[in-house]
Amino acid sequence: MKMKLSYSMKLTFFLTCAGAVLGLIFYVHVQEHLLCFTCSTGSLESSDKKEDVYQTILARKKPNSDSPNTQRVLASTSSAEGNHFKATVTLVTARMTSSRRALSSLGASNYSLATTHKAKLSTLSPYLGDMYAKDDVHCSSTIRQKFSKSIFRDTYLEMVPVLQGWKHFSRAEYQRLRQYNGAHGWNVVPYNILNETLALLNSSATWNMFHEHNGENCKPVRCAVVGNGGILKDSKKGSEIDQHDYVFRTNGAVIKGFEEDVGNRTSFYCFSTNTMRNSMMSYYHLGFSGPPRSGETKYIFLPDHDRDYILLHAAVKNIPITRGREASNQPPRYFGKNVTVEKFKMFHPDFIRYIRNRFLQSKILKSRHKDLYRPSTGAVMLLAAVHTCDEVSAYGYMTPDFEKYSDHYYDKRKTKVNFYINHDFKMEMNLWQLLHKEGIIKLYMRQGERLSGGAGTTNHTLS
Repeated sequence: MKMKLSYSMKLTFFLTCAGAVLGLIFYVHVQEHLLCFTCSTGSLESSDKKEDVYQTILARKKPNSDSPNTQRVLASTSSAEGNHFKATVTLVTARMTSSRRALSSLGASNYSLATTHKAKLSTLSPYLGDMYAKDDVHCSSTIRQKFSKSIFRDTYLEMVPVLQGWKHFSRAEYQRLRQYNGAHGWNVVPYNILNETLALLNSSATWNMFHEHNGENCKPVRCAVVGNGGILKDSKKGSEIDQHDYVFRTNGAVIKGFEEDVGNRTSFYCFSTNTMRNSMMSYYHLGFSGPPRSGETKYIFLPDHDRDYILLHAAVKNIPITRGREASNQPPRYFGKNVTVEKFKMFHPDFIRYIRNRFLQSKILKSRHKDLYRPSTGAVMLLAAVHTCDEVSAYGYMTPDFEKYSDHYYDKRKTKVNFYINHDFKMEMNLWQLLHKEGIIKLYMRQGERLSGGAGTTNHTLS
């Protein structure tokens, strides 16, 4: 007996089949033309097999450029807790653009960006962008030697530019970096604003951290990096801090009245326009009226937005800001009157993206808040020092016993540490513990935290 199908049943059957075919086509298209990587960072702690910690170990296979087929490299690594994750890297060779990107991610010589020539990958996700510009390294560094012998040896890239300047700017670089949001690229910054601002940063005094130590003037550099954590209250570390060659501070760095604990020198003040203005509003009643000013103080912008480029340009040119939230009839006076361009530096977005991808790849990046996340200003400051100094001592940074202390050393009464969705303070805290344990930094901790091994127990994990 033949069954007669109605018009609606025929239409439903046709649409179902068509949908299945389109879905299959889309799946094949995605598999052939996207660079995919999925992994879970898992937990991180010290182990006997340090090469298995804090990196994804990828098999290096040269793609066959003559074949349109997709190659897949499967790799797995174990965390210290014994958890396993699989990383799937799809190398596309069918199209020239995708092929070039894939080859460059494996350290191919036909692409100028620094990726895996001296370090293995932590990720190949297009969203994260594990490709960076290169800078010449003029001076040898004892910290670089320590990295090469540490669990971070396959995470660290010595040639990623820490600071940006005119030499880093071009239309090609603009096209490359405009795909990354916030502090990690130039997506929110118009070309003309970048052009007029970076043109001012056109000397080694602006794009090198310690330009006086380059070339034949290389000498070991000792740096103190001072956070604002309550652990510094009554620490009596001020004199020790000031004895370093350079002193880094950030955001609400209240000094007056706390010199005995935090010192009084500021070589570099690190901030974004947003964090500086928020600090001025939040901590004015506690003594913070603006960035420190002294003959040695230089100002390092963390460029979250176009307003950072606009403010730097106006401060150097001594002209009013005519657009944006800082618009005024008067030139900005945050840094004093008649400041010269040599007073200013700006972090390179590649550096901020690099430390996010390789040192602080938080679980937030897998959430709906991923576009809000970046390393904290204090974390960028400390890791910048780690990448430029020979010896780094960190003070006022979060330690595992942070609940014992107030949020800031200058709080009038004990205040709990605030956690925000745009930072991962606990992941940063665990990173400081590991860097201390590996001898890369010297982290100030109260006596109770100074256990065997220098950084406390080995059960701290990166969340």
